[in-house]
Amino acid sequence: MKLANLSDEVVTNEAGHLTIGGVDALKLIAKYGSPLIVYDVTKIKNQINHFKQAFIEAGVPYRVTYASKAFSAVAMYQLITNEGLGCDVVSGGELVAALKGGMPAERIEFHGNNKLPIELEMAVDAKIGCIVVDNFQEIAYLDKILKEKNTKIAVVLRVAPGIEAETHKYISTGQENSKFGFDVHSGQAKKALKMLLDNPRMNVVGVHCHIGSQIFAAKGFVMAVDKMVSLLKEWNDEFDFSAKLLNLGGGFGARYVDSDEPLPAEDFVEQIIAEVKKKITEANLVFPEIWIEPGRSLAAEAGSTLYTVGSRKDVEGVCHFVAVDGGMGDNIRPALYQAKYDAILANKPNALKEQIVTVVGKYCESGDILVKDALLPITHSGDILAIPSTGAYGYTMASNYNRNPRPAVVFCENGEDKLVIRRETYEDLLSYDIGL
Repeated sequence: MKLANLSDEVVTNEAGHLTIGGVDALKLIAKYGSPLIVYDVTKIKNQINHFKQAFIEAGVPYRVTYASKAFSAVAMYQLITNEGLGCDVVSGGELVAALKGGMPAERIEFHGNNKLPIELEMAVDAKIGCIVVDNFQEIAYLDKILKEKNTKIAVVLRVAPGIEAETHKYISTGQENSKFGFDVHSGQAKKALKMLLDNPRMNVVGVHCHIGSQIFAAKGFVMAVDKMVSLLKEWNDEFDFSAKLLNLGGGFGARYVDSDEPLPAEDFVEQIIAEVKKKITEANLVFPEIWIEPGRSLAAEAGSTLYTVGSRKDVEGVCHFVAVDGGMGDNIRPALYQAKYDAILANKPNALKEQIVTVVGKYCESGDILVKDALLPITHSGDILAIPSTGAYGYTMASNYNRNPRPAVVFCENGEDKLVIRRETYEDLLSYDIGL
């Protein structure tokens, strides 16, 4: 039985329970404990294919690069490697995880606004595909490392094109006052390009921009293409620089609640390609390889978090609180920037929804709210509550606040489940404590 709902559809089995990837959610809780993060692997693969197929049908050179920060785990790197994707990393930890997950080093790009010298050294030693250069200090660090090791590396210049996407201020990154990239308007970007071109140890293979996250329309990407190709034309005329690749970043939106209407992956890609073709032809430039960096749009809707309902607080005419055994420790997004989610009772998703409640966590903070105004059946202690679309920026931003262990993560596909990250134990939490 299937019911129309967010994140594609709510699928139930003969027992009337929510299923994820063909597996009964209640059986997953019984097997792995609560709370639990569960991924429907088929959803990830399908979304990857939507992005790739649009490029293939257009017949243009491309690379789809997974933005690791959405969900960085060895199992995820194994999955995207098998699907033919590259990945971007923003830390030494993500780099190590990507390599352990089998990602070929040549498919890795290294992002970040404050890469540490030790992280740059790790990237150089691993012979990764390219480093996305973000600031002048980084150029100095990288030059020193390359000199000491007597080697070279490919670099991509990240610019802030002065385009603000319609998104939350914390996840908007393309404006002039962003902490990321070289500003175009002030002349920083041109100065940085000349420094890189003059450095014999750095092979400048392209340019990069990223305008923000959770974007629902292609307009911002089209504007970014126009600005970036205009820059490439200017730099080709002035420096005889020909970019081999044009990386337009990610930020493609995902559906969290029913009111969200993200553009299908194919539509984003088709509009981007059309504009690149138009502007590159007008500028009479060599057609570059087009790179994009989806993260949230691959992982978010594939993931759901399962919780066990504990206490309730009912003040008639004032509030109804339903508390679960997780919260802001495994999903900080609602507290951080008021992200919205929906909720489903996994043990009775088809039951009459008759009460509006606020789903809260167990953390000692008034701001530990997961879902406001959730329409649910009357809940009881022991019910299993599912929050869909938690696959991005949930586990990777998780903390041990209040000394709570982080949940386990399970991949489900075609009715089979696989533990990919075990649940932390109290022993894990204390393993770094030395004491007096």
